[in-house]
Amino acid sequence: MKYPDMFRVEPGTKVKLSQMEAGDTGDNRDEAAAQDELGRLTKRLAELQYLLYAESKRSFLIVLQAMDAGGKDGTVRHVIGSMNPQNATVQPFKVPSVEEMAHDYLWRVHKVTPATGQVVVFNRSHYEDVLVVRVHDLVPKEIWSERYDEINAFEKLLSDNGTHIIKFFLHIDKKEQLARFKQRLEDPTKQWKISESDYKEREFWDDYQKAYEAAISKCSTEDAPWYVIPANHKWFRNLVVSRILVKTLESMDMQFPQPTVSIEEIRRQYHVAVEESR
Repeated sequence: MKYPDMFRVEPGTKVKLSQMEAGDTGDNRDEAAAQDELGRLTKRLAELQYLLYAESKRSFLIVLQAMDAGGKDGTVRHVIGSMNPQNATVQPFKVPSVEEMAHDYLWRVHKVTPATGQVVVFNRSHYEDVLVVRVHDLVPKEIWSERYDEINAFEKLLSDNGTHIIKFFLHIDKKEQLARFKQRLEDPTKQWKISESDYKEREFWDDYQKAYEAAISKCSTEDAPWYVIPANHKWFRNLVVSRILVKTLESMDMQFPQPTVSIEEIRRQYHVAVEESR
């Protein structure tokens, strides 16, 4: 398959989603082999998360964005689900509450960013404030157009303070979205996910694509890169996201901390206890 960096948006790149194949699977055509590799990758991901927690010097923020039915929940379940929930949490972002609306738009975001040693996954994120806000004219253009620079500054603040940030746009096409809506209609276990707004929002597909293109183009930085992941094929989406996460965490060169006690003394006490128990 294509090397994961093929999907990274380099700073200054102008993204055009219509020119990016949502059904791409690179050189990988074998789903079974991909699932085998995914198993190995998620095991490695759990190991790296444990190392991040043990080192407790840095944190890791994963941002997931997509059109409706784009696969955010599936990515959490099949990839992020391999992590220990004690130290990895998923933070959804719904319509702002009254309290949240009384603050600046980044207030509710900053307070749920990861502490040292922690992983946090944003299921939707602060980018909603340059996406849905823009598409539906919820605030004037002169306000939301300033937010790209504010978001970049916010993410740089996090990065400067030890938070590694990686952002995924799960790219599906309009036909695939409709097929997934149909699956939800026919599956009683997924019907609860359906709302009339899902279909209503499809009327704004092109507007959302433009909004995503602007957000990704303006906010993919060295500190917080965007990846556009072909996501029509769920197995390929999971494989690529897992590869990128593992590669990113390995590049952090994390180390287990040195013990704060005498291992030899603890070992001596252990042997004494063993002898006394006989």
